[in-house]
Amino acid sequence: MAELKIETTVNGRRIARRVDPSQRVLDFLRDDLHLTGTKEGCGAGECGTCSVFVDGVLVKSCLLPVAKVAGKTIDTIEGLAVSGEMSAVQKAFHKAGASQCGYCIPGMVMAATAALRLNPDADREEIKERLGGNICRCTGYQKIFDAVEMARDFLNGKLSATAFDELDAEDGKYIGVNVRRIDAPSKVTGALRYAGDMVLPNMLHVQVLRSPHPHARIVSIDVTDAEGLPGVEGIVTSVDVPGQDGFGVFVSDQPVMARDKVRYVGEPVVAIAAESLAQARRAIAKVRVEYEMLPAVFDPDEAMKEGAPIVHDYAPDNIVKHIPIRKGDIEAGFAQADLIVEQTYETQQVEHAYLETEAGLAYVDHDGVVTVHSPSQNITHHRHMLARILNLPINKVRMIMSPVGGGFGGKEDMIYQGMLALLTMKTRRPVRLVFTREESIATTAKRHPSRTSYKMGLTKDGRILASQVRIVYDGGAYGMSTEGVIRKGAILGGGPYNIPNIQIDTYGVYTNNTPSGAFRSFGSLQSQFATESHLDICAERLGIDPFELRLTNAMRKGDATHTKQPLKSSAMSDVLEAARTASRWEHGAPNIRGATRSDLAGEGTRPSCTLSPRAVAETPAPKLQHEKGAA
Repeated sequence: MAELKIETTVNGRRIARRVDPSQRVLDFLRDDLHLTGTKEGCGAGECGTCSVFVDGVLVKSCLLPVAKVAGKTIDTIEGLAVSGEMSAVQKAFHKAGASQCGYCIPGMVMAATAALRLNPDADREEIKERLGGNICRCTGYQKIFDAVEMARDFLNGKLSATAFDELDAEDGKYIGVNVRRIDAPSKVTGALRYAGDMVLPNMLHVQVLRSPHPHARIVSIDVTDAEGLPGVEGIVTSVDVPGQDGFGVFVSDQPVMARDKVRYVGEPVVAIAAESLAQARRAIAKVRVEYEMLPAVFDPDEAMKEGAPIVHDYAPDNIVKHIPIRKGDIEAGFAQADLIVEQTYETQQVEHAYLETEAGLAYVDHDGVVTVHSPSQNITHHRHMLARILNLPINKVRMIMSPVGGGFGGKEDMIYQGMLALLTMKTRRPVRLVFTREESIATTAKRHPSRTSYKMGLTKDGRILASQVRIVYDGGAYGMSTEGVIRKGAILGGGPYNIPNIQIDTYGVYTNNTPSGAFRSFGSLQSQFATESHLDICAERLGIDPFELRLTNAMRKGDATHTKQPLKSSAMSDVLEAARTASRWEHGAPNIRGATRSDLAGEGTRPSCTLSPRAVAETPAPKLQHEKGAA
């Protein structure tokens, strides 16, 4: 397409450029003008991270062709601060602590600014409505709404400028008061650089060819046509790995790129570095891979059966790890029970949906040190893995943790850093990779799906005598964090209850699904969901209030968990009673709808208890679970 010359005003500065008319305004701002405060979260106009003003109107710059802004005025997050002083909205976001990871905040500040321009007296409900096109995965929104209200009141003269004042260290007032984040100013102004914002001179752009098949043997890879294309500087496959082509937190079973076989749809096969992103994409399209289809298995229970397709040839079966825990005599406990309840529970794969997709930048310095910038949540492990992959001494590998634009555990497992390191070593130039939202969702680790078989025996008055729990976690194609996840699931599998006889078996299983990895709660959510759901069913069968059933069986000081960890203290009973009072629970009417406080989410309220996912020795932490809302 022929280039178009456009003139536009950006943050008060007149700009003249020759551009591809189909180029997005987002890319024009970020790549051509290096205004990286405007972020890309989805590329589909859904998340609001790319929000800017065009002639004073808030727009999603990821949807707008640059040809549409010819002769118009664009204002970005960088233009809100005047002479280095933050705007009232930016100051309020800083003061209210409205930023966590910060990735959504530039777009959120722009939307908040637009809301107050449209209605300087907007109430909280209108503020919520006007910010409805912007997503935040971290904060829960309340502090964001607080910040907009604070800015509104300041602009309307109801708050003085001292409301935004910083604490002075010389005043000695830091103890006992909230102190604002030191990185918040860079987040609310768009100055903070995430991995996808980083640019180095002579930098190449990386694209990855991924498997279209869940299980197949790689017969051949032909990169001849790709190598000859303009701009292509480096191509790597598994044969380019100089060291150990296997990595993982617990078991080193995952190759940098597929070697001999692909084991899930989306597994990387070839990585290409080129002068531009468009050239890298064209080169990827020219790679030819011949596959031989293999039987695949997608259900973890089916994968455990004899005769199931084996995901990893070196293994005798598809079991990553089995964690058994035994306490007491469950058969004797069931024999004494007045009621035995059996049920199966399933949880699904869950996407982390952090707004910053996976991204990284790598380069080799004059001393031959390979440096990788990425938002890794497990930076030390990643560095050691990378050194083994590259066959380099550890002092020749640097991993620098860039700001994490949302992680929730999803950036704890290493995925793409090895490809970046190989390409920068091959080309001797900086290389950068940024996942599209589609790539991120389709190819990266998720929360482990699970299937839990629960059998519980109780007396008529609600005492639990025995529990038998079997949890099967779908680990996907590679081990990643599976062993740690199923271990935590086993440790917390019985819940914070004093059960004399208990048998727990957790299994991590290989399948040809997308790998499963770390996610908040790390295996305990799956087991807690099953345990607490099962207790509600048992309470209904016995005609006992769910609160009373939990109080009857709550662990108390001196009790031991099923892992034989004695509790030195436990406030569980006290907290349950406080929760019952606060929720206005109607005694004797479990799960009743419409009897709860109007400000609690959803249709009803029920109790839910769990041990801390960090250490089983910590005090059990009861909480209220709302049937159609967050806990």
